[in-house]
Amino acid sequence: MGDMLTGRTALITGSTSGIGAAYARALANEGAAIMLNGFGDSGEIETLRAGIADEYGVTVLYNGADMTKPNEIRGMVKDATDRLGKVDILINNAGLQHRDMVDDFPVEKWDALFDVNVKAPFIATQAVLPQMRERDWGRIINTASANAFITSPGTSAYTATKHAIMGFTKSVALETIETGITCNAICPGTVRTNMSEHRIEAFAAEKGVSKEEALDAYIDRKLPYHQPMRRFITVEEIAAGAVYLCSDAGAAMRGAAFTIDGGWTAR
Repeated sequence: MGDMLTGRTALITGSTSGIGAAYARALANEGAAIMLNGFGDSGEIETLRAGIADEYGVTVLYNGADMTKPNEIRGMVKDATDRLGKVDILINNAGLQHRDMVDDFPVEKWDALFDVNVKAPFIATQAVLPQMRERDWGRIINTASANAFITSPGTSAYTATKHAIMGFTKSVALETIETGITCNAICPGTVRTNMSEHRIEAFAAEKGVSKEEALDAYIDRKLPYHQPMRRFITVEEIAAGAVYLCSDAGAAMRGAAFTIDGGWTAR
C-alpha cells in the first residue's frame, strides 16, 4: 500500500464492477476514501464495499444514484460531500453500449447512451466543481475509449458519445487551466469487462460455438484487428493510469487523452 492519496476522497460512478471497481481499489490502495456507485445485486455490492474497506483500511461508502437522473446525480455528490467531508476526485466512469447499424439504431437507445455517457458526467462535474475551486485542488477523470478517435460499424452512438466526452474533457480542462484542478480522459482499448463481452459473444455466435470455445480464436483472429497487442488489457492497467492522473506528478496533464489501448490507435 502507498499513501500518495491519503486524506483525499474519490467519487467513482459505475464502480460496482469492471474498470470502476479497479479504480476504487487502486485509489484505496493509495489511501483515498471512496464513494462507490453503480447497479447490481445489493449483497454483491456490500461484499465489494466491505472488502475494499477491510483490505485497504479506508472508508468506503456506496450511493446507488441512477446516472439517467440528474437530481440523483446531484444528490450523490452531496451525499459524498456530507459523508466523506469533500470530493477531491471525481471519476465519471459509468457507461452504456449498444450495437446496431445506423439504419436500425433505436432512438431510445441513442438517447440512453448520451444520458449516461455524456450528460451524467456533465451533471456530476458541474456539481463538484464549486468545492474543488474553493480548495483549489481537484481531479476529474472521464472514462472515454479508443472510440474517442476511431470507430467500427455498429457503434455510431457509442463512438459519438466518446467523441463528445473527449471534447467535454478538453473544455473543462481549459476552464480550470489556472487552478489546481485537472480534467483528463482515460481511453481504454478492449478490456475484458461486462461491456466487452458482446464482442466475444457475437464472434461465438458467428462460429456456432460457446463463448469459452471461441475465446482463444477471438484473441488470435479478431482482437488484433482492433488491438495489435493481441491480448485483453487488464482493469488494473487502466486503474494505474488513474492513480497517476490523481497524483501530484499528474498536475500538468490537462485535457489529455490517456490512451491505454494496446496499440489500437497507433496505426
